[in-house]
Amino acid sequence: MSVVLHPTYFPSIATFAVIAQKEIVWETFDNFQKQTYRNRCYIATDQGKHMMNVPIKHVGGKEGRQLYSDVVLDHSMPWLKQHWRTLETAYRTSPYFEFYEDDIGPLYEKEEELLFNFNLKTIETILECLGIEKEFRTTSKYSTQLENSLDGRFLVEAKKSIKISHQEYEQVFGDRHGFIGNLSILDLLFNEGPNTMDYLLNQSLEFL
Repeated sequence: MSVVLHPTYFPSIATFAVIAQKEIVWETFDNFQKQTYRNRCYIATDQGKHMMNVPIKHVGGKEGRQLYSDVVLDHSMPWLKQHWRTLETAYRTSPYFEFYEDDIGPLYEKEEELLFNFNLKTIETILECLGIEKEFRTTSKYSTQLENSLDGRFLVEAKKSIKISHQEYEQVFGDRHGFIGNLSILDLLFNEGPNTMDYLLNQSLEFL
């Protein structure tokens, strides 16, 4: 059965396990909400768990809510350069950063206009790194209740506690902070490299 998901910024490992194992339908008619994985992801640095937040142009006043697919990125500050520098600092010593940096790096060189499209590119890039060809469908309207698909849209909620049991893997700063679960797919990729796909396929999706 297919799963409806929100495309997020370098998705969490739980979300990417769903992407790897299931047929995916992207939710394209939802309203943007703050404090979600739509414009943030978490990585592990020497200081522990660290949030990378993507700045957006907020719509206010009479316009009120806006569709997630219409949210415009805010490039008034050099966040692309800052995020890439953060990734370099955090993962330069990881086993596979150098192997994938030529694939990931270009995402931080071009200023995309829309958050939705940028997030899709981060997902497509990871799939290319893993050698996965996958076709996606999109929703045609917003529905609170889904009839023919599993609802994985709750995975976008960064503050929601989800019971996820992940196998531990070696992390760059694991000796300092212990294992930090369900970080961005980037953490798994840079630490596990070619083993990433096998790891994702072997994760339980019981949280769905």
